[in-house]
Amino acid sequence: MDPSTLSIIGIVLSLAFIVVFALRGWHIIILAPLAVVFVAVFSGLDILPTLLGPYMKGFVSYAGKFYLIFLMGSLFGKVMEDSGAARAIAEGILKVVGRGNPMNGVMAIALIGVALTYGGVSLFVVIFALIPIGRPIFKELDLPWHLFVIPYAFSIGSITMTMMPGSPQILNIMPTKYMASSTMSAPLLGILGAIVVAAFNVFYFKYQLKKAKARGEGYVAPSGVGVVAGEVVAMEKLPNVWLSIVPMVVVVIMLNAFKLDAVWALLGGVAFCIVFFWKYFKNLPETLNKGAVNTVIPIVNTCADVGYGMAIAATAGFKVIAGWLLTLPMHPIVSLAIATNMMAGITGSASGGLGIILETLAPKYLALGLSPDLIHRVATMSAGCFDALPHNGVVITFLAVTGLTHMNGYKHIWWGHIVATIIALLIVIPLGIMIY
Repeated sequence: MDPSTLSIIGIVLSLAFIVVFALRGWHIIILAPLAVVFVAVFSGLDILPTLLGPYMKGFVSYAGKFYLIFLMGSLFGKVMEDSGAARAIAEGILKVVGRGNPMNGVMAIALIGVALTYGGVSLFVVIFALIPIGRPIFKELDLPWHLFVIPYAFSIGSITMTMMPGSPQILNIMPTKYMASSTMSAPLLGILGAIVVAAFNVFYFKYQLKKAKARGEGYVAPSGVGVVAGEVVAMEKLPNVWLSIVPMVVVVIMLNAFKLDAVWALLGGVAFCIVFFWKYFKNLPETLNKGAVNTVIPIVNTCADVGYGMAIAATAGFKVIAGWLLTLPMHPIVSLAIATNMMAGITGSASGGLGIILETLAPKYLALGLSPDLIHRVATMSAGCFDALPHNGVVITFLAVTGLTHMNGYKHIWWGHIVATIIALLIVIPLGIMIY
């Protein structure tokens, strides 16, 4: 058999290995180097040199570029959480939107997710910020708990992670390290994509709610739920809601108006939160320590994903796949979207997949004359599509802490995140080709 064909088979087997065992509870930190062994064996590469070479090169390169951003983002999220500012913002939005009917309650949760992530709070932190708000709303309105996946998944996993211009989330920052783009790149395309995703999810929620009511489903308290942060915080101990918004505004302004590096922007948000909410912290050193420690798993997970992807990129099979993608009889921005989706799906990580594309293929697309702004927006949106396969770390974490399973919760992620984003890309890409 042709060596390139064997190499491609090894890539497919390594992906299947990661998906199957991730669903069985194995951690990507273990699975990634083991999957590299599959890749090396089928590609005719020596195992240890592949691990110490491409795998560790990708691992270390990503850590060098993005560790400080992960650290500052984690610290910012933790000080917002422990000061009560995140909960104050959530309650303020609820007062405006109301709890009067199912759509109001769900849109409140979605708006909270958008507000927090657009302000720079990490996706992992927002999981724990939304659950204590969502549970009483769903209980009060007698909504099936598995439908909580819908407002969570689309509000933080699509709109603010990859689409909204100016977002300080890591996916929207990464391309700026590789090309002459900015976090505001292709704003019209991003806003249009966000509208499509939001509209699809409103329709999808109404459809699923109607089906649930027809089956006689109502709220049932989830079992096996992990610690839910902030569920018993006394309302009178929360800071002022308008002041609570300021740290997020500081981050967005420093990042977009003053064009400062994301590290400085997030640090500014941390400093503001500490100074103005000093009296609300029970133990500030403990908050900062936990925020710093919380950096470890996300950054190492993503480094492991990128390392695995870089090992794949060193194989003959990947060169065949990359060459095929670059010579597809279609506009190159379409092949970029396909390639990014493939890498995000293979790694189970939006940042991991995007990191691979930016490291290996972005220069080739730039050389074809594509606009950096168009590459930026399409690549980030594509990274935030098939990244949410069952072995994705955020997916696994979210289902675990909500007491849901892949069986009763994952279908909403598939439709509300992946399918909705595909539809958005099908609309955004042709428009982007016309504009850019």
